Amino acid sequence: MTSRPIVLIADDYGLTPCISKSILMLIDAGRLSGTSAMVTGPHWPALAADLAARRDRAEAGLHIDLTTGTPLTPMPFLAPDDHFPSMPVLALKTLCFSQARAEVKAEIIRQIRAFATDYGHLPTYLDGHRHVHVLPGIRGALFAAIQAVDPHWRPWLRSVEAAGTEILKQGVTPFKTLVISALSTGVRARARAAGLGVNDGFAGVSDFDPTGDFRADMQAFLAVSGQNPLIMVHPGLAGDEEIAALDAVVETRPQEHAYLMGDDFARDLEAAGRHIARFGDLA
Repeated sequence: MTSRPIVLIADDYGLTPCISKSILMLIDAGRLSGTSAMVTGPHWPALAADLAARRDRAEAGLHIDLTTGTPLTPMPFLAPDDHFPSMPVLALKTLCFSQARAEVKAEIIRQIRAFATDYGHLPTYLDGHRHVHVLPGIRGALFAAIQAVDPHWRPWLRSVEAAGTEILKQGVTPFKTLVISALSTGVRARARAAGLGVNDGFAGVSDFDPTGDFRADMQAFLAVSGQNPLIMVHPGLAGDEEIAALDAVVETRPQEHAYLMGDDFARDLEAAGRHIARFGDLA
């Protein structure tokens, strides 16, 4: 049986050293297509070289951050205390105020350039921490930022849209997945109209329950439909003392790492008729 490609992306590279080391281990083991890097924290500059050294093994994208930590540019309207706002505040202000959208555009440009400076190349693709890139008040700023960085640049863009029937069929956190998908409506079509590559299948939304069965969830994710589907994962190593102060996903990261590194994942890939591919393989 001929296997079908799946793009498997680990989010949050650069957020902490333990997360980043986990991702590098998975890249070295051939278990990931690539990783999405956060450039707003203190660890990114030192970790960028390790990721760049693996450019021939995995693709690297920018994980746009607008909710965690400190912005790279002044944001007096959205972040007067020099800390990103909460998700509800970000969503509301960017929807209602042009000043907020202008600040977001400038911040996205700065994050793209910070990535390129430290990694040595523009990101292969773009997505968002907590999916901020698809919010109705932010997507316009994102597309404008891409044009401002380089009018000829055509990165891939993560779409989190999925058909309701597909979400219900997977059966993994359906309500959360339906909400995320609904917020994203129209992003895929707009990306294609702008000449950007975009995945046409998406999976990986989890409730991050440490008592859950991540293998069963991944088996459901691997059944995702679409010609170039994408699955996101959130691995990390145990003993990460920083993560609890930065992100809600804590206990399940070592579980995801162990599964993705293990034989069960290899068997599940084969059983699903899948092989790990990169965006460049799909172009």
